[in-house]
Amino acid sequence: MDKNKGMEESALYVMDGVEATHDGMQYGTPKKFRKKKADTLNVGELAQQVRAGSRTHLSKAITLIESSNATHKVQAQELLQELLPHTGNSIRIGITGVPGAGKSSFIEAFGTMLCDMGKRVAVLAIDPSSSLSGGSILGDKTRMEELVKKPSAFVRPSPSAGTLGGVHKKTRETMLVCEAAGYDVILIETVGVGQSETYVRGMVDFFLLLVLTGAGDELQGMKKGIMELADAIVVHKADGDNVRLAKKTVAEYKQILHFLQPATPGWMSTAMPVSSLEKRGLDKVWETIGEFKQIVEANHYWATRRQQQTKEWFQSMITDHLIDLFYGNPQRKAQVQQLERQILSGQLTVTQGVDRLFSEEQEDK
Repeated sequence: MDKNKGMEESALYVMDGVEATHDGMQYGTPKKFRKKKADTLNVGELAQQVRAGSRTHLSKAITLIESSNATHKVQAQELLQELLPHTGNSIRIGITGVPGAGKSSFIEAFGTMLCDMGKRVAVLAIDPSSSLSGGSILGDKTRMEELVKKPSAFVRPSPSAGTLGGVHKKTRETMLVCEAAGYDVILIETVGVGQSETYVRGMVDFFLLLVLTGAGDELQGMKKGIMELADAIVVHKADGDNVRLAKKTVAEYKQILHFLQPATPGWMSTAMPVSSLEKRGLDKVWETIGEFKQIVEANHYWATRRQQQTKEWFQSMITDHLIDLFYGNPQRKAQVQQLERQILSGQLTVTQGVDRLFSEEQEDK
């Protein structure tokens, strides 16, 4: 039917249009959206690629290990089982220090020197976790621009996720994967100095403490426990006008270390000045680590320490698993919340609350 019939041309007159869609294109039936299936992970192939030295696959393996997904956890353990026979051939070095000591700049300069010497270096840089997102705050890949360009280097920043000691819960397993990938030196950078740095000591062969010059007030504030853990102390930023003061600080630390119990049996901890800016003293640090390895292997403590560390790791994971099981029970969670209210209202003491919680658990059994 002609809608313009009987109408003279006016503003209301409708011109015949083109019989097509609004943009002149012809469209078929819209396709239904289909969710893409997740790629099936081949653990054996991933292990093979990791051992072949692929940094891309190494990153994928670490992401798998750090995942909290139940399926990924099973696959991660299968991967570790495949790689385990090829681990243990690196030197594991823990690096800690007071805030501002320049841990990242030292690691970049030291790691770059080792790469130039033909070593393969993996850096597990543990950043403080954001309380909002849970992710890394500092992002060491942005701070080690020179090192990450080296084909023989691998830098992996991971959030500490609130773990004591400033290390990620999966740092040990990540370290094993890096060893299986053929890295000769594993550098573990921690968030900073604290009492829980013993956790870091419990996973490395050599523990390095970075400090700054001006030992007077700093020595008073430095925890004796941290110094007792150190196999060597680096007085960092020993450059420019700071060189003379750095040498004086080194002498003071050496004197203190002489009176402390050695961190490793058969090894006398030492101190040395280092400038990452001027690339001075870095070779001395590596020479010291080489001497340490030779002495500790000779007195058979190298293997003994690693076995002890594995045993402690096993025991700590038992504790973590028990805690997860306990709080993963919805009924137990409700009991804890009820007892918390009674404790906060003064009806129970903390000890009474704990006793009641576990007595109720025994009754349930």
